This record gives sequence, C-alpha cells and structure tokens, in this order.
Amino acid sequence: MSQPIVLAMTGASGAVYGVRLLQQLLLAGRQVHLTISPAAWSVIEQELAISATPATPATTATVTPPAADRLAARYRQLLGYTWPAAGPGWVPLSESDITAALDGQLQVHDHRDYFTPIASGSHRTAGMVICPCSGSTLGQIVQAAGGNLIHRAAEVHMKERRKLIVVPRETPLSLFQLDNMRRAAEAGIVVLPAAPGFYHEVRGLLDLVDFVVARVLDQLEVPHRLMKRWQTSD
Repeated sequence: MSQPIVLAMTGASGAVYGVRLLQQLLLAGRQVHLTISPAAWSVIEQELAISATPATPATTATVTPPAADRLAARYRQLLGYTWPAAGPGWVPLSESDITAALDGQLQVHDHRDYFTPIASGSHRTAGMVICPCSGSTLGQIVQAAGGNLIHRAAEVHMKERRKLIVVPRETPLSLFQLDNMRRAAEAGIVVLPAAPGFYHEVRGLLDLVDFVVARVLDQLEVPHRLMKRWQTSD
C-alpha cells in the first residue's frame, strides 16, 4: 500500500490549486494528511466562497451547529467543490467518495497540533506539498523558525530527506523571496511555482490549473490524466 501524502495549504492566493490537488490525490486512492492555516481558510472563503459554517434553513437560522458539525461541513465543501470558472470539465468527488474520504482516507490536522503523526519523523510518508505556499511560510521553513504544524511537518521532511514540494504563487518577487527559493532549492526542496504553461492545447482556465496540479502529481509519482503531455514528432 502506498504511503500517505501530506498536503498543507497556506495563505497565498491560488487556493484553487490546493483544492484541485486534494481532490485528485483522493481520487487516485492516496491517503492524505491535510492541514490548513487560518490565513489559507480566509483565502479559500474569499476566492472560492467556501464558508466554515454550513447553510441552515430559514426556520432554524438561529441554531448554531456544533463545532464538529461545522468542521465536517467545511471539509465536505472542499471535497465536493466545483470551480465555476472551470466549466464542465471539473469533476469533484461524489457523495460516496466524500464519505469514504472522511471515514479515514483523509486525515485532518489542526495547524496548532504538534501531537499528530506528521510532526514526527517516525511516521513514514511519500512526501509533502505546500500548495499554495505563502512567502512567509517559505521564509520560516528555510530559516528553521517554524511556529505551527505546517512548518514542523516541512522540517520533518527535510531532515528525513523526503520529498518536499512548495508551490509559491507571488509576483513580482522580492530579493528576499528569491533568496529563500534559492536556499530552499539548495536544501533539496522542489520549488514549483504556480506558473502554468500554454503548450498543451489550452482551452480554458481549468487547463491552466491542471497544468500546475499535474506537475505536482508528477513529482509525487501519482498517475493522472489531467493534461496532454508534450510529444515531439520524429
């Protein structure tokens, strides 16, 4: 059985990349350890209109669902999300897939909780992705100055010499950000900017999102059919 993959989302624009990647990993049958920073949740709500609180009927609008119910509803929205701008090509998880994922395939960890498996090098994984990766997150990782579970999990992957992929989405880049990317690459981190190509018969925005997600899946050696690969004619 394949080892699990750690996925973290931080407060950079481009939440759609992280959600699409999460869905594709689960559809590929991979177990995922997911942790999302508070800033990332703010971006998700602003960019994807996914709220932390589920809608309630007008007759019960004054009733606040329990915290556990709100949490489950929030992740159900992530797994079943369809990006309106993507058109009909975006196929989310079905209700049965979502239920199966929440029953064990997807392990969710609070960003403050260090008493989780991914905070320890003894817990084996196939790699970690931070998508999207904010500049401040990358800076704290390369400075070994972590302050949450995302930083700690990244440090674990570095010290255990496992694959760590960061997906920054920022432009233009400051000198300090460029230097942090250089240091990350020198330490063995795969720096994979959210910079889609246009050579794969792009027909819409989904093709651009899937270009980046496909590159991440390739790095993790997870099979996919998200895009047409470049082929040269003899």
